[in-house]
Amino acid sequence: MDTTDTATTNHPTDEHGPQGAPPQDVTIRTPTTSDGGAMWRLARDTGSLDLNSSYAYLLLARHFAGTSRIAVLGDGASAEAVGFLSGYRLPEDPSCLFVWQVAVDERMRGLRVAARLLDAAVDGSPGVTRVETTVTTDNVASRRLFSRWAERRGATLTETTGFTEAHFPDGHEAEPLLVIDGIRGR
Repeated sequence: MDTTDTATTNHPTDEHGPQGAPPQDVTIRTPTTSDGGAMWRLARDTGSLDLNSSYAYLLLARHFAGTSRIAVLGDGASAEAVGFLSGYRLPEDPSCLFVWQVAVDERMRGLRVAARLLDAAVDGSPGVTRVETTVTTDNVASRRLFSRWAERRGATLTETTGFTEAHFPDGHEAEPLLVIDGIRGR
């Protein structure tokens, strides 16, 4: 996993998503391999995430399903993926969940889908007491998501050096590390 990025997910919009769907119609679940393509399309369509290969999203949906989540609207064959969170436990510290990417369909932003994805990933990972992610300084919406989530969960959020511009070979801007520690249950 060569890039780390989070998408904007908490822009205020109207109160309802596609066809007026309220947020309670969104189901959050673990992804399956068949969700990999939808995850790739959601990441692509944000216009702000570093897009990885479609193969990478298949691997995330298969190998990291336990720490990743997908949001779907509807059920069965008509279910539509409207968001995902990819994450994994740090190999050297399984009490830390690293959130790699969060993407929410533009029509569903402002409906707390990203916060629900984050809740589900953390709450579904026993023993996780800390979340880490990297977010560029200009990604105000993602920073707001993690700040509000930390506050709601009674945790502290600190920022340290993550990846500097010098770490990236392609001119990518710096990605400071956000650390959310002391997470309480909901």
